[in-house]
Amino acid sequence: MNNMSMVTEFILMGFAGPWKLQILQDGIFLAIYVTALLGNGLIITIISLDPCLHTPMYFFIRNLSLFDICLISAVVPKTIVNSLTHSNHISFRGCVIQVFLVAFSAATELLLLTVMCIDRYAAICHPLHYDIIMNRGTCVKMAFFSCLSGGLLSMIHTGLTFNLSYCEIIEIQQFFCDIPQLLVISCSEHITSEIVFIFISSVLDFCCFICIIISYAYIFSTVRKIPSTEGKSKAYSTCIPHLVVIILFLSTAISAYLKPILASASFTDLILSAFYIMLPPSLNPIIYGLRNKAMKVGLEKLITKFFSKENVFIFLQM
Repeated sequence: MNNMSMVTEFILMGFAGPWKLQILQDGIFLAIYVTALLGNGLIITIISLDPCLHTPMYFFIRNLSLFDICLISAVVPKTIVNSLTHSNHISFRGCVIQVFLVAFSAATELLLLTVMCIDRYAAICHPLHYDIIMNRGTCVKMAFFSCLSGGLLSMIHTGLTFNLSYCEIIEIQQFFCDIPQLLVISCSEHITSEIVFIFISSVLDFCCFICIIISYAYIFSTVRKIPSTEGKSKAYSTCIPHLVVIILFLSTAISAYLKPILASASFTDLILSAFYIMLPPSLNPIIYGLRNKAMKVGLEKLITKFFSKENVFIFLQM
């Protein structure tokens, strides 16, 4: 990369304000991060240890939780440390890694959410053929394709972004290394390729959204035919929160990526970025964990097993 000799670090401007306000922000970020870490970690543990949850839906939920942890961990710890140490610097290499991890996690997560909608469509609209459609091999291929596609998109984004030149202005108007803000401060004349690829990625995101909407249109059409009110309520309570999170994730991510390119940076960009970085990882454990009966049963099994008389006795003997 021709700019590595010119720029060795960037300055993350982040949320400006008095010390007390920054402490409050750090406290909120830390609370959200710990909640997301514990919630997603618990989901991964429960699904991994409970054989009853070794089904396609929970297979995708476990992978989603893994990328939730990756997405929020790529940004929040560094943000908190920088704020507490009054050091807004990030090395060039650290910025490259952060851009790759954020793009990789976000793209893979969107693809997994799309695959999960297809899984729900097969389960609700074609229940008799569900085991054939969503067999283990198909699930593994879908998850692998999501990771591979997310990785390729991230590599292209990262390569195009850091192949640009960064000269005197190294202040990023963001609390992490964000591609649009890096394009804003670039002094290179060849940023068109990355801007075009951002728009192409936005089109791909929109295609995923259309696929999700079509899947849910068929799902809701099938749910309406369920004679039982309880069955309808259960289906709606599962699908609607999932759809809301997808809409929030996509709308905030696309807005955060396109706005800095089309207009000047503002405080709104920080809020939008915070939403798409921290909202899905903190809400997904609630939607797929606390509100899920099977997950609650799995948690009870885990607690019962962990706090059995034998384990408590061994712990006390240590």
